[in-house]
Amino acid sequence: MDFIKTTEGNICILAVVGRMDTLTAPEFEAKCAECAAEGATRIVVDLSSLEYISSAGLRSILASAKKLKALGGGLSFCCLSGIVNEVFAVSGFSKLMPVFPTRQEALAKA
Repeated sequence: MDFIKTTEGNICILAVVGRMDTLTAPEFEAKCAECAAEGATRIVVDLSSLEYISSAGLRSILASAKKLKALGGGLSFCCLSGIVNEVFAVSGFSKLMPVFPTRQEALAKA
């Protein structure tokens, strides 16, 4: 899994590329922690290039969201497609987490 990290104002944008599974999920948590350490407690996660997400990936999202909430921030997601969108819908994550069709919408509401 790879990340493309950018910022817009005080919002960290993480574009996730590849697969988020048992082996790579801790990397997601580490990147979110890195953003928070740099002062960005609002993170928009662009999943347009994420090919697969497992239950371990979902757990890392929950753990990161909980840590950011404690700091007064949160996670938003955008650009879900295919199997990733399906997993978010079936697991109920699309109701638990803010999910937007475009990055621009996610940034406007972050």
